[in-house]
This record gives sequence, C-alpha cells and structure tokens, in this order.
Amino acid sequence: MMLVSRLAAIPALGYSFLFSLLCAAHLSNAAVPGATIYGPIEADPQGHTSRNSIYSSSAIDLGEYNYIEEEYFIEGVANRYTRPEMETGEVIDSGHPYRTRLVVRRPNDPSDFNGIVMLEWINVTGGPDKDIDWWLSGRHFMRNGYAYVVVSAQQMGIDTMQAWSADRYATLDTTNNGAIENDDLSFDIFAAAGKAVRRVGEESPGSEIDILDGLRAEQIIATGHSQSASRLAAYINNIHPLDPVFDGFMVHGGGNRIRDDQPIKIFKVMAETDMARRAADPQPDSDNFRQWEVAGASHVDAEFELEYARVRLQREGLPLEDAAIRQHDCRLPTISRVPFHDVLNAAYDHLVTWIRDDTAPPIADRLTVKSAIPNVEFARDEYGNVLGGIRLAEHVVATAKNTGMNSGTTNRFCFLYGSHEPFDQATLDSLYPSHTAYVESVREVVNQNLADGYILPLAAERTIREAEASSIGR
Repeated sequence: MMLVSRLAAIPALGYSFLFSLLCAAHLSNAAVPGATIYGPIEADPQGHTSRNSIYSSSAIDLGEYNYIEEEYFIEGVANRYTRPEMETGEVIDSGHPYRTRLVVRRPNDPSDFNGIVMLEWINVTGGPDKDIDWWLSGRHFMRNGYAYVVVSAQQMGIDTMQAWSADRYATLDTTNNGAIENDDLSFDIFAAAGKAVRRVGEESPGSEIDILDGLRAEQIIATGHSQSASRLAAYINNIHPLDPVFDGFMVHGGGNRIRDDQPIKIFKVMAETDMARRAADPQPDSDNFRQWEVAGASHVDAEFELEYARVRLQREGLPLEDAAIRQHDCRLPTISRVPFHDVLNAAYDHLVTWIRDDTAPPIADRLTVKSAIPNVEFARDEYGNVLGGIRLAEHVVATAKNTGMNSGTTNRFCFLYGSHEPFDQATLDSLYPSHTAYVESVREVVNQNLADGYILPLAAERTIREAEASSIGR
C-alpha cells in the first residue's frame, strides 16, 4: 500500500543560539515549507522491458553490503529567493507546487547504521540524473554504515527520466507547470528532502512515512559535484541561513567562493581541472571552511567513467563486466588515473569528525600557480605533472603524465576529462631501475599521505598492492 507523510518544518539541531536570534526575523517568512512523501514506489528489476524501474539505480552491488534501495516521490510547495552575492537572500514569492523523487539507500540492519545521512544533489549536466557522489564513494559509504538519499531537484534530469519512462515519472515537475525557470524551486526542494530525514530524538505519528524506516540521524550532510556543487554553494550563501537544515556540506568539483561566517562546516575538494578558473583568487581555509586540491586529478575521473558505464549497462539489462573507460575525441588521451575519490572519501570522514567534535581537518598545500595573468598557469615538473596540492603516490611516483587539463573541438566536455599519457619504457627504466625501488617509493608516499590524513587505510593498502602487482621495474 502506498503511504503518505506530511513533513513538518523542523529546525535543524546543532546551531548556536546567537545564530538563531540573527535569523529569527527571516524564519517566519522563509522557513522551508513542509512536503508530502509517497512510497516506496514499486519498481521492476533493472533492465526490465517495462522501464518501470528506478532511474539511476545503484550499479554497485547493494546486497554485498546488506543495503537496500527504495524510491519515493516528494511533493509540496516551494519559495523563490533572491541570491545576492555572499549575502542572505529573501523570499521573492511562495506557493509554487512541485513533485519530484528521492532514492534512498540504507543499511538493511539498523545496527549497521553509523548515524550519518548524506543527501546528494543529483547532477544533471548533459541531461541525465547522475548521482556522481555515489559513483565515487558509494562503496565507502556502505562499508562504514552511512545512509544515503539522492535528490532530483532540477527539471533537466526529470525531463530525461520522463523520456526514458513516461509512465513511471509522468507526474514529476519542478517548474510549476512551466511557470518557473532556472530551477528556482530547487533550493527548497533539496531542503525539504533534508527535512524528510528524522533526527535522533524525533518521533513521528504512525501515519507518516519514514524514508529511513526508523533510522535516526545524528548528522545530515549535503553533498554535490560540479554543477550540483555550484547549486549547493548558492544554497549555503543565500538560503541556508534562513532555515538551517544541514549540519555540514561537501562541495566538490565546482562552486565559487562560499561564505564561512555561519556556524556550519564546509569542505571543498577540487581536482586540478577545477582550479584552472579559481586558483588566481583562492579562498583561504578558516574555522568553518577547508579546501583540498588534488594534484593531477581530472574533474571526470576513472572511477566516474567506470561507474557511469555500469549504470548505463544495468539500465538496459546488459552485462556490467562490459564497463570500460571511454576514450573521448579530445586533443590528448583522456581521463587522469589519479584517484580523486580516495581523497574525497577521507574528506567525508574528516567532515563527520569536524561536525561532531570540532576537530578540524588537516590543512593541505594548494596547487602551485606559476602565473595568474592573463590566465592561470600551474607550475609543473619536467614531465608536465603539476606541483603542489595533495600529491598521491600515483602522481608523485609517476608512471604517466596525468593532468586535469584537456581540450577539443568536437566534444564540448573535453576540458573536464583531463589527460593520461603513459611514460615510454625508457623513461620508466630511468626512473625505476628495479621493481623493489618502485614499490618502496610508492609505499613511502602512501604512508605519508595516510599519516597526513589525505587517504584512508583501505586506499593505502590497495595502492601498495597494485604497485606490488605491477610490472614497473621488472
């Protein structure tokens, strides 16, 4: 039976009394309106000819981690807001109806839940709904007991879902039947999804839907990549102060300067690609803001490519083992092999600790800028690999030129893919005269990254294991 839940506007926990007083004048008019939840929506298996399946269902095996996945619809009314630069916005008007969807992934066994709920603002660049944060870090989240909620807050993704399955998603709309442009309702939609997550100590009437089936959040963290990161940055700057919903934010791969004068923890993790437009005007670290920059990493990396391929194959009922990294028509061979996601996973765990204990994450060196005028130019070593930043073993103990930069004339996304150009054998032989020397060099960098807090033990073990299994220096 389909159930319905009316979500009250519940203030988020953990904010200072002073901040509440400062916002009080706004809250009566700007609180995120409540919403109604429907579901879980029955779905056929992935690849079914009916296409009555969850669009962008996880291609990571949930059963391996004893997780379940469910889709819900959420509807309500939303405000539109002004968005002054680095200042709190105001409500323009209210009462705009919307209906969209949530995808929930959670531990099947409540005892496995770690108390942390991640809400991802789905990315819609190019059209399809893409839960990129899950692709990059889903296994990390499940290994550690996170609950995860995916939010479709923008119309472009809905249009793509409706083209794929008109029957399942026909009723979804975030434009008030075309009256609202520029995804102006997306901010309240995302915040309403956050309010759908119940916190420790909150009870609910038996008639209401609980999307986490009894799990109670100690922290609710918003996350988003690229375009979604830019939307989150605007939300933090303009709308979050009016009615705080989230305990922290992970903004990666995008987003301009973010105000850090609120009692909220903000972590920004950027690839080399992402800093080409931003390194000339760096935002300093502070008590509430931390930025890490991963040397040699591309905006769209190998983990993204493989998981996106698996999602597409699964959707069409094709074998997942056929997933492969695409070679795009760009000036240089595409997709850096520097594992950005290893640093991102460490940053997620640091953010949780930062929120809980006020233990700040490590401060990391930024990428080294050679010149900023007229355009940013990074300093590079003799092989073309960038200097500065967080320097993983794949970058320092290099076997290729991995950069965040690329270009092309036929593919408009080439600038996002970075590059990967393996060294020739003569270069490898000169750098690593023996396999033991190569492995020991990798081990040294990995151990330093681990001690610095830039990677987690599992990534350290995998990197060393891969070096040991390689043919480098043999």
